[in-house]
Amino acid sequence: MPDDPVGLDAWLNRIESLHPIKIDLGLERVRPVADRLQLDLAAVVITVGGTNGKGSTCAILESVLHAAGYRVGLYTSPHLLRFNERARIGGVAVSDDELIDAFHQVEAARAEVALTYFEFTTLAILLCFARARLDAVILEVGLGGRLDAVNLIDADCSIITSVDIDHVEYLGPTRESIGYEKAHIFRAGRPAICADPVPPESLVEHAHKVGADLWLFGRDFNYAGDRQQWSYGGRAQRRNSMAYPALRGANQLLNASAALAALEALRDRLPVTQQAVRQGLAWVELPGRFQVLPGRPTVVLDVAHNPHAAAHLASNLDNMGFFPETWAIFGVMRDKDLDGIIKSIGSRIDHWLLVGLPGPRAATAPDLLEALGRHGISPGPGRRVELHPSPRVALDCARSLAGENDRIIAFGSFLTVADILEARAEVRAPSS
Repeated sequence: MPDDPVGLDAWLNRIESLHPIKIDLGLERVRPVADRLQLDLAAVVITVGGTNGKGSTCAILESVLHAAGYRVGLYTSPHLLRFNERARIGGVAVSDDELIDAFHQVEAARAEVALTYFEFTTLAILLCFARARLDAVILEVGLGGRLDAVNLIDADCSIITSVDIDHVEYLGPTRESIGYEKAHIFRAGRPAICADPVPPESLVEHAHKVGADLWLFGRDFNYAGDRQQWSYGGRAQRRNSMAYPALRGANQLLNASAALAALEALRDRLPVTQQAVRQGLAWVELPGRFQVLPGRPTVVLDVAHNPHAAAHLASNLDNMGFFPETWAIFGVMRDKDLDGIIKSIGSRIDHWLLVGLPGPRAATAPDLLEALGRHGISPGPGRRVELHPSPRVALDCARSLAGENDRIIAFGSFLTVADILEARAEVRAPSS
């Protein structure tokens, strides 16, 4: 290969330039390359799709299976700070050297095929998993399902966490069109878990058409809880008197119940004790999902970047108790439903600090200001609406203006949360 990259960053830059389109869904390019690589994961595979809740469900599955003593591979995307976060084996991020070795193999196998960044890196991470002798592999769908590179793998169990409006330019404008795309991760004769309380008909119909074993929330599995504990009930298994997951947010019980339904469906191949479930729920971590930073004023980080996720964030904010004022740091991609996001959460916010993000897909701070204006939100007595060059700058400003008992939320794109976490890591890192 000309200009052979040296180092992980150089490789990632090279991979990003291979295909002229950042997102180009379809399996026609990636499948023949996968065939030449002869991928064989030799493990129980759980594929997780959905509009929101995928990352949390994957994290819960990984944590519980790890507590049960299994060797687990986890593939998620996007990452927050380092690309290596996308691939974990035994709870540890895959090393630069392992990734680079896999990149060399994919590069050799692809010949002249112009793979996208996601396709190329997905194949490389699957290679890492294939040689790791894993008991279980958890794969998070990148976008949709039917044409996503992850769907190359025939999962032993598939989960769809939720179906709502997002990525309409790729998946269609309705829950029915989106549900149809996501349902294609289901496989004949294999468990297909749907945690959406009101699943689209298209999803149910496709599951029946392919002969999947469809588990519906409210029919095949459910949960109940009070302030102290919660319980899961499935087709033939109950797990009672459990502490709430370490992940914050009211919707985490729905995500946890989907994970436990998958484990119930796979119990003959991956038996998990009640003690492992308890430990896994207690140990689970996932940065950027209603993550509350230590200190005052309270700072909440959340990658809510569509109306459905923003509505969940609003509900979680309501459950936090009283704060005199709420300051929002908001940055998101231009192709998101800005009006829907603002409508879902705007009433909970007193002051807005709008930020631009890197990359051509990002909405500018003036774009966000215009969107707020459409909802009657503008600077005035008792309300600040300001434009800032980055999330970390906006957070410094918010901390200087907010009262000790106020609340600051930074939400929207992964890049919004990542910039704040990166700045925090830089401050905490020891000086050389």
